[in-house]
Amino acid sequence: MNRIAQFFKVSESQFGRDGYENIILPRRATAGSAGYDFIAPYDFTLGVGEEIIIDTGIRARIDDGWVLVILPRSGSGFKYGVRLANTAGVIDSDYFNADNEGHIKIKLVGATKPFSVKAGDAFAQGIFLPYGITIDDDCVEERHGGFGSTGG
Repeated sequence: MNRIAQFFKVSESQFGRDGYENIILPRRATAGSAGYDFIAPYDFTLGVGEEIIIDTGIRARIDDGWVLVILPRSGSGFKYGVRLANTAGVIDSDYFNADNEGHIKIKLVGATKPFSVKAGDAFAQGIFLPYGITIDDDCVEERHGGFGSTGG
């Protein structure tokens, strides 16, 4: 099994809210799990038709050639209609060094019934995947900002 990444907490100042002491690094529930569960550091409720941004307090150092894809936990989507605002979050390997310390934030939307999460509950999952680039790729730009900093 390839060991290609490591999770860390962001600094307390980057987290910028109550609950820093409750941040738990993502972990797999079983040895056969592909996804690393993201744990809520504070209580929240996503109401029907609402959206909410969750500050996870987590950053990930990822080897080149790999990406962390953030997805809803299957039970959340199936039972409550919860999904990510961007369908799947893509955490690039160079995001770790972004100006915001690579703080992973997860925006949830679209509950079909109220979805309540307590601090310490898993609410999303991340899966590491390899990726390739084209033969003629000549990109040399470096990341500085956080969300949307590369023109998206």
